[in-house]
Amino acid sequence: MGAVQEEQRTRRGRLVPWTLLAMWLVVLVLASPLAGKLSGVQQNRNVDYLPASADSTQVAKVQDRLPGGESTDMVVVYHRDGGLTEADRRTAAGQIDEIAAAHKLSAQPRAVPSKDGTTLMYPVSSTEPGQDKEAKNALVDDVRETVRGTEDGLTAEVGGRAGVQADSGKVFESLDGPLLYTTVAVVAVLLVLIYRSPLLWLVPLLTAGAANFTAMAVAYGLHAWFDTTVTGANNGMMTILVFGAGTDYALLLVSRYREELRRVERPYDAMRAALRGCGPAVLASSGTVAAGLLCLLAADLNSTRGMGPFGTVGVLSALLAMMTLLPALLVLLGRRVFWPLVPVFGSEPKQRRSVFAAMGSSAGRRPVTVLLTGAAVLGALALGTLNLQGSLKNENSFIDTPESITAARTLATAYPELSSQPIDVVVPADQAGQALERIRGTEGVAAAEPRRSGTGWTEIAVTADAPPESAGETATIHALRSGPVGKLGGHVGGPSAQLIDLKDANAGDRDVVVPLVLGSVLIVLIVLLRSLVAPLLLVGAVVAVWGAALGIGGLVFEPVLGIEGNDPALPLLSFVFLVALGVDYGIFLMHRMREESLSGLAPEAAALRALRATGGVIASAGLVLAATFSVLAGMPLVMLVELGFVIAVGVLLDTFLVRTYLVTSASVALGRKVWWPGPLSKEPPAREDRPAPPVQEPAALR
Repeated sequence: MGAVQEEQRTRRGRLVPWTLLAMWLVVLVLASPLAGKLSGVQQNRNVDYLPASADSTQVAKVQDRLPGGESTDMVVVYHRDGGLTEADRRTAAGQIDEIAAAHKLSAQPRAVPSKDGTTLMYPVSSTEPGQDKEAKNALVDDVRETVRGTEDGLTAEVGGRAGVQADSGKVFESLDGPLLYTTVAVVAVLLVLIYRSPLLWLVPLLTAGAANFTAMAVAYGLHAWFDTTVTGANNGMMTILVFGAGTDYALLLVSRYREELRRVERPYDAMRAALRGCGPAVLASSGTVAAGLLCLLAADLNSTRGMGPFGTVGVLSALLAMMTLLPALLVLLGRRVFWPLVPVFGSEPKQRRSVFAAMGSSAGRRPVTVLLTGAAVLGALALGTLNLQGSLKNENSFIDTPESITAARTLATAYPELSSQPIDVVVPADQAGQALERIRGTEGVAAAEPRRSGTGWTEIAVTADAPPESAGETATIHALRSGPVGKLGGHVGGPSAQLIDLKDANAGDRDVVVPLVLGSVLIVLIVLLRSLVAPLLLVGAVVAVWGAALGIGGLVFEPVLGIEGNDPALPLLSFVFLVALGVDYGIFLMHRMREESLSGLAPEAAALRALRATGGVIASAGLVLAATFSVLAGMPLVMLVELGFVIAVGVLLDTFLVRTYLVTSASVALGRKVWWPGPLSKEPPAREDRPAPPVQEPAALR
């Protein structure tokens, strides 16, 4: 009978890994046609991010229905520092005529000279490309190519709304490749340092690549079936989560698998034991992250709402790959995958001094002092949020200034009395005459001209007497909305109005999403830990980390990096990711602490042993996750730089300060009260403390 069971185990040990590998090959083949389409359906305009109810969104919808579709509006700017010459003016006029002859423009562009004589502005508008994004960008590129041939000292730049959209599109299109390659390189280097093996690091990396490919296909399916908004930022965050969270799960599994290989002879049986040991914690942690991210579905902002399912798809794809494909590959490769540090059956790991044992001992000796000191440090860092700048302007959204932004700055200097960016207004066609008269009489309006009419609406281009995105222009937009345009049933839009609506939508989303995230995470923790105090402790800790990380951002963004302004979505998105991911690590620590308490250890001993057992793995996972998010800090968009910086700093604070010192010291100080009102809060220790089993730390932390 024993021989039969042994043969059955051997057969399963051979069949199951190959079956899982074959299933993943099928999945990747099926995903291939869909994954490649994801980048082609990105929507990166401000108006694409906005909810349907926003006033500027209504304007964009009306413009799409007007004859010719959405117009392509550019501004060609000619400038010479010492003043334009007559030859400069002839060159400019000739190039504009060439543009008009080559393209179907809405009207012949007219020169608008600056008062100081240094600049000529030519507004250029065309409905020829319609709503075709590639055609609109091609028109901008063609106009730029036409004005390249200027004389020495004379600069010619193409800006305006279409110029900004073209430059933004190129930046977002350039994200996918560099973001993926840099993330892979960073994770590969860290895995080599942690595992110190020429082969082992490649296995989780390839598994994460398969998970990312699958996630891209599923994300495209969500867009195709449910019209989920696809943005460059959503794609980037999904990739970061797949590699960051996926590598974390791999570190936990491989660490446990290495331990089991010393106790169990067959790799298949060792992997089964490893999955039983760490699987529940990994499932709980990934479920917590997914629950937190899914709360973003309650957001009104399209881009924020889309990040919820995209992030969830990334985390669940990573979980599925690391719990199925990675075990199959490790079992098939056998013990030799760990070479040169092969875990031999029956051997004992080398005893090394544990860094986290020393840290835990210091927290255990004076828990209240450590707790109060750490809380004071986090509170002081959080004061840096007072230094955060206002909302990010379009012109400050890029790390490297594109041509359209340079043109806008030239115009702002040369035409301080005019806005180079029109405010879009649409009013019912039967009210157009009355609306035009009232708009021209509105304070802050320098000019208003009717444009297209159709489908019951008339479009009016309004020029403010203040620079774009300034306080004066904002006041003009509010005056139009509350005054003549709003009262006549019209809408006010355009780039500046979209930024106002983005800021308002983000503020509303914070009020809705933050309580949902806190509530969902608390419920998961209460169910998992059978306690109220421990979950509140963990959630309070990650909220403190978020405040401190955001405060560090306030001390770095403008004073050090020279970034003027903050993306309106930064507080909400950084909160969701830091709370979800921070609690993720808290689960590993507190779950182990609960296991040790159930075995009869006193609270202090349970807390310190849990830290010794999980500290190395959590530190390695935190380093990997922080490094993957730090990749965003090298991207060309300010919104990604800020988000990546805050999350990376927050993960490091959570890993090396909060988990190691504050949660441990709070658990020691509270004693059994940390498990209130569960049974552990009432039961005395069952038996005396027992010696801690040897714990093998990741190599990079020894």
